[in-house]
Amino acid sequence: MKRFIITVLFVLLILPLSLKGQEVTVSAAFDTTKIFIGDQTGFSVAVEQPASIRLLIPVFKDTLTKNIEILNGPVVDTLKTGDNRIRITEKYLVTSFDSGFYNIDPVYAEISDSKGLKRFYSDYSILEVVRVRLTPPDTASKIFDITSPYKAPLTLGELLPWILVILLAAALIWFLIRMARKLKKARKEVLIPAITEPAHIIAFRDLENLKSEKLWQSGETKKYYTRLTEIIRQYLENRFMVYSLEMTTSETLEALVRTGFKKDESYGKLRSVLTGADLVKFAKYKPDPVENESAFSSSWDFVAATKATEAVKIMDESKEKPGGENR
Repeated sequence: MKRFIITVLFVLLILPLSLKGQEVTVSAAFDTTKIFIGDQTGFSVAVEQPASIRLLIPVFKDTLTKNIEILNGPVVDTLKTGDNRIRITEKYLVTSFDSGFYNIDPVYAEISDSKGLKRFYSDYSILEVVRVRLTPPDTASKIFDITSPYKAPLTLGELLPWILVILLAAALIWFLIRMARKLKKARKEVLIPAITEPAHIIAFRDLENLKSEKLWQSGETKKYYTRLTEIIRQYLENRFMVYSLEMTTSETLEALVRTGFKKDESYGKLRSVLTGADLVKFAKYKPDPVENESAFSSSWDFVAATKATEAVKIMDESKEKPGGENR
């Protein structure tokens, strides 16, 4: 007798738990119960069930019922809710172009096994579709103008192509300007200056003029070295195509070596003149008169040692008359 009572109590305790584990609930509802004609809303079917069983959920196509059209769906989502249970949700996007009060029949999920077919139903779903009121209720007493077309706001999808076109045009203009500047710079670098006189003749004349100005003797040492280096740098441009006026001393020497110039005694004199001038111009170095004379002499010797032999020969031949007589 005692064992029977224990068995009955055990069954009474376990049976509700097992039934709860097998419980299936179906729900269906619109996202809102009222829309205007042409508006869109969502319609969801949710089934909560044990994960161990498979239920058949009907899929709607085209319409939920008469005058309620399906625009998209279903989008199915499955979520674990714990205790070996899951929630399956089907979402539709619907609309209607006829006003009225619509009552959607219950949605069901069914299972078929050896015991037969069993269905689980949801409640009814309600949706009201109303017209947009455009005129006052007393329209019979007055004639109103035709309502102007509704202007929908621009969306990002409509603006994006124009934004891309503008960005592409801006990038193209920037690229063309950059290429034009490069071509202009390259043309400027390739352009050979028209020299009517040999480079060393111009340099010697400028050095003579600098000497006659007596700048360092009158205290203008910085101006003296500035003029001296300008003469030498201009000579390098005219003689070796080294555009030294816009270069530093190290860049000038490297560019000169790239032309094939050897690091000989003349190279050493040029480096001494340029570096010494940098000290005076930028480091406020004050050279003595001997150094000033030495810088001038080194500059003169550099031009004399590196002048073009072809130019010298041409100048010498131009001084001779036809028949070998001198002018």
